[in-house]
Amino acid sequence: MATRNHHAAAAQQPANRGAAVQAGKQKIAAAGRRRALGDIGNVVTDVLDGKIQLPEGINRPITRSFGAQLLKNAALANKNAMPPAKPVAARAVPKPVRKAPAKPVPRPEQPPKIATSSDENRKPSQAAAGSSNSAQKNSRKKVVCTLTTVLTARSKTACGIKQKELIEDIDKLDGNNQLAMVDYVEDIYKFYKASEHESRPSDYMGSQPEVNPKMRAILADWMVEVHSRFELMPETLYLTIYIVDRYLSLQPVLRRELQLVGIAAMLIASKYEEIWAPEVNDFISLSDDAFSRQQILIMEKAILNNMEWNLTLPTLYHFLVRFAKAAGRGDKQLGHMILFFGELALMDYRMVTIRPSVVAASAVYAARCTLRKSPLWTGTLKHHTGLHEQQLMEGAKILVSSHAAAPEGKLKTVYQKYSSEQFECVALHPPAADPGFV
Repeated sequence: MATRNHHAAAAQQPANRGAAVQAGKQKIAAAGRRRALGDIGNVVTDVLDGKIQLPEGINRPITRSFGAQLLKNAALANKNAMPPAKPVAARAVPKPVRKAPAKPVPRPEQPPKIATSSDENRKPSQAAAGSSNSAQKNSRKKVVCTLTTVLTARSKTACGIKQKELIEDIDKLDGNNQLAMVDYVEDIYKFYKASEHESRPSDYMGSQPEVNPKMRAILADWMVEVHSRFELMPETLYLTIYIVDRYLSLQPVLRRELQLVGIAAMLIASKYEEIWAPEVNDFISLSDDAFSRQQILIMEKAILNNMEWNLTLPTLYHFLVRFAKAAGRGDKQLGHMILFFGELALMDYRMVTIRPSVVAASAVYAARCTLRKSPLWTGTLKHHTGLHEQQLMEGAKILVSSHAAAPEGKLKTVYQKYSSEQFECVALHPPAADPGFV
């Protein structure tokens, strides 16, 4: 501001520079008591008739803001003097009010989500930490059986109200096992149940001139022994018996060739199921050289041609494994008992014409009756087998009667096999004493 006033004063100086310098020196000497113009506050202003009077030598248009600033500085310089009347022309213009930043409009509060889990009473920190695993914790939570629930269930049972049976997820522990095929196992067994009607053995004993059920049982007993000696897979044994029954349904067989059919059937099943199948010479040795290599190979070709090389089909073992899993996965004793009744079913000709899924379900039912499991038939078994108890009674009675006759019978290979500690001696259990079976 001092520079601006200096230029304004310099504009009014005379043209003669020397005279102007001299006049300036005289003016400075005369005003020796005046303060230097270091600030706009040093300018002495007067107010006359409501107008601001600038000192001599200052020529500047007075704006509202400049006039207000001059009045303020004059008031500070003359504190003890009476304040001048406030001129109308020099009213201070109020500073523009800054607009406060617009506050964000609060969103309407969303209604709280309804918790469907049992973790409502958890602390907020625990709820935030465990929100991702809430489904797993709910599935693993144990159901507490209180006195109230027991009494309620008994009251409903007494009144005849049927309660909905829980169906267990028998594949939940096999999620990481690729061989279990959890994503496809249900569809696979639906296909098995639909295709088990095809290529089934018929009641062939009437068309066989020299073969009877007893001879067939002797052959099956011998094949179980050969299977154990070779330490073959269980699938091989069940496929072997199927091949024998299927071929006997298609072709009449002489009595002296029945064992040859069994040898060729096991050779075919071993090639189909095993990684290292027994050789032809091994079967010749086990049969005490009763048949030559050429005879075995000729019978092998005859069986495959009559069956049209169709070996891919569900056998009894496929259903036994699935239903045993539904009956109790961690119960090894029950699993061995089910396999025991499965092999007894292979020995009995009466089970040939029954569907494999029904025979397997009957074996599970007979095993649960023998071990006195309660309940005998659960909702999970009903779901996976698609069968009710009344549909299993006929097959279960045959299997229980075979178990009761096994200790005194002549064909004891299956009974002795499951009387060993390897199978927890399940065959030594007393047969089911239910009056409906025996």
